Amino acid sequence: MPTKSLKYRTINHTADFGLQVFGTNIKELFTNAACAMYDQITDIDSLTGSDEYTIHVTGSDWPDLMVNWLRETLYMWTGKEQLVKTVQILSISKNKLSARVKYDIYNPDQHIIKTEIKAVTYHQIEVNQRPDGWESKIIFDV
Repeated sequence: MPTKSLKYRTINHTADFGLQVFGTNIKELFTNAACAMYDQITDIDSLTGSDEYTIHVTGSDWPDLMVNWLRETLYMWTGKEQLVKTVQILSISKNKLSARVKYDIYNPDQHIIKTEIKAVTYHQIEVNQRPDGWESKIIFDV
């Protein structure tokens, strides 16, 4: 997803940083959340998305699903050195999500790392439906 079309903004937070993410529907919200997180990590416009992986996550409700989803996609970077370019939500319900992600294997000669994110936290997590769409607030440990 090109960065110019992402729907999010950063949130000031004392020790960490946060994102406020928007979507017209729940699929777009979860897509935008993962892409916004990776937009903080690297220049996603410079990625090609040459490899593909399918992710399956579960949660007890929308906020738990969001945290688990972002933790799983963050693990692609922190555990496997894979940088996510695009996300396609295949199916989503309040307790389950499946998505196809396209990514690049990290190459230090090619990719710039802007921010190291250590973890996705439950601190002040919100996922809410609004009259004009969906909104989420997520705090990250950096």
